[in-house]
Amino acid sequence: MLAEGAKAPDFSLDTDDGKKVSLKDFADKTLILYFYPKDSTPGCTREAQAFTAARAAIEAAGGAVLGVSRDSVKSHCNFRDKYGLAIPLASDPDLKAHKAYGAWGKKVMYGKTIDGCIRSTFLVRNGRVARVFPSVKVDGHAEQVLQAIGELAHGRTPTIPPQAKKPSSRVKLVAKDVASAVKSKIKAVAKNAAKNVKKAATKKSKSTSKKKTQKK
Repeated sequence: MLAEGAKAPDFSLDTDDGKKVSLKDFADKTLILYFYPKDSTPGCTREAQAFTAARAAIEAAGGAVLGVSRDSVKSHCNFRDKYGLAIPLASDPDLKAHKAYGAWGKKVMYGKTIDGCIRSTFLVRNGRVARVFPSVKVDGHAEQVLQAIGELAHGRTPTIPPQAKKPSSRVKLVAKDVASAVKSKIKAVAKNAAKNVKKAATKKSKSTSKKKTQKK
């Protein structure tokens, strides 16, 4: 994997918007070049959503994001549309960019050593690798990158807008519906239990009355 301070390898990749992208397209920005294993998988989805949420703050700090995997452009388009992603995704089917940056190699999955994408992120500034995040842990990664960009570009740490961290109205609505359904279910169970108790008491009372009548 490339070390910090190394010259950043150039690349020419097709993206989900139908264009080609290369390193020179980000000459005046701090490029967040992140490599991920596969479209629409849980970890990769969370990572892309986090970078989408942080995009405005990243751009305000002079940065730009580019996600790269070996998936096809068509797969990227489906991934983007399915999850409402707002960051460019580049296709690297021959793994040239992966290998140039050291994002492809041996890794352990389920106890087995295999060749695959090493989830990693590179901050490229002025043609050089300014920061490396090897073997990335998805949760909290976008915030780490945003902090690094702030330190590199302005000596300060920009923040992700609060609304980007809040659950969507759809999520809130679903949670509200679930809570309402659970509450209704509890009421129904309680009502049914009360009815059964009352029914049992009535039955017992009738049985007692019947026995008294028979004794007479």
